Amino acid sequence: MKALQSRSSAPTAARRIRALASAVRPRQWTKNLLVFLPLLFTVNEAWSFDDVGSAVELALRASAGFGLFCALSAAMYLFNDSMDAEKDRAHPDKRRRPIAAGLLSARFAGALGIAAACALIYPSFLLDVEFGWTALAYALSQIGYSLGLKRAPLIDVGIVTSGFALRILAGATAVSAPISPWLYACAGMGALFVALCKRRSELAKAGDDADRQRPALANYTLPMLDQMISVAGAAALIGYSIYTFSAENLPPDRSMMLTIPFVVYGMFRYIYLVHARDAGETPERVILRDIPMAASIALWLLASAAILALGR
Repeated sequence: MKALQSRSSAPTAARRIRALASAVRPRQWTKNLLVFLPLLFTVNEAWSFDDVGSAVELALRASAGFGLFCALSAAMYLFNDSMDAEKDRAHPDKRRRPIAAGLLSARFAGALGIAAACALIYPSFLLDVEFGWTALAYALSQIGYSLGLKRAPLIDVGIVTSGFALRILAGATAVSAPISPWLYACAGMGALFVALCKRRSELAKAGDDADRQRPALANYTLPMLDQMISVAGAAALIGYSIYTFSAENLPPDRSMMLTIPFVVYGMFRYIYLVHARDAGETPERVILRDIPMAASIALWLLASAAILALGR
């Protein structure tokens, strides 16, 4: 009898583990790669190729920050999906998420998400005090978003944007890197651009079911979002361009301006994908699956690293 019970419970436990692994949305952890961005832009200052130990220490601290934010964002996804289970069932794609599909208890997932977030704050402060405060700000903003701020137009995209900016700030605090305000401005407007594109794709796909899937969508129109996307995209490009020739830690020959075309192409490619393929709803898929977009990001990273390293 006990053998039969163990056999019947094993598949159930395995399914729950698989459901939990899917519910933490590992594909969306690519957003946390932003934690490494400040490390990249300190190649010509903080990195010492004569002192390998220093370089390894910085890389390990950035990696620890990345790991903590992956775990923290996973916890927030659990809590958010536990609050959105009913609305997700009305969405053609989100209804397949484990909590919406009934594979994972919403109450259990929500409690686990909050408990995990609380547990992660302490090691975040151990890594660095400022990193800890940044992680706490991220967690609180995401909890507020899940509890109701997502229903407020403009505030919803503002909180999504802040999540990207806080990741960059976390990376800077983890490696004690001074970052130009223009880079923060560019990253913030770039994140706003992506968030608005996400809302546009959601609204275009949802149609008459927009309010059921996400209440804030009822307050947007496609022309309105297109105008906002244009403003945010232009501001991001201007901010990055100013950064490339004004930041103090960049090579004095202003060679960093050579990376601007990669950023321009990447943003234009993203706009094309949003309008031609309605791909903006899942930014992580665009990065992972669209070869031209992935190539532009890779070339930008390689060019930036080479310019910074050679401009030491």
